[in-house]
Amino acid sequence: MTATWFTLTFALAAPFWALMILLPGWSWTIRIVRSPLIVLPVLVIYAVLVLPALGAVLPVVTSPTLTGVRDLFGTDVGAAAAWAHLIGFDLFVGRWAWLDSRDRAVPALVMAPVLVATILLGPLGLAGYLVLRTRWAHPSGAAAAPTSRSVG
Repeated sequence: MTATWFTLTFALAAPFWALMILLPGWSWTIRIVRSPLIVLPVLVIYAVLVLPALGAVLPVVTSPTLTGVRDLFGTDVGAAAAWAHLIGFDLFVGRWAWLDSRDRAVPALVMAPVLVATILLGPLGLAGYLVLRTRWAHPSGAAAAPTSRSVG
């Protein structure tokens, strides 16, 4: 059953990646990708894999050692859970980058390789986008950071 969960993980995320990469201008793409719930199916798989093994997982993640993490990932359940973790976070990061790139009017052809890099190499895709996004100003003319308001 673990192999099925492993295979299903990317299959559930792939349609959202396809929308962002292949159909970025389609009106339904923005409607769908705007929702952070697109990662929910993958997160459910992660929960299905991790919750029954929580007794083994918690000691490793609360006091991590290289040996402990290696041993945890060395099991079928550990590897499948790690895969779901990676796929879920990569999709969430890719979603953020895609939405941010639309706000900045980054061309879809520029974003496509960034999104592919995010699918394949997560943090390197994110790093690439963080560098790339500096070339396109945010529409407000300032960074999209929250503003502080005085209380008075």
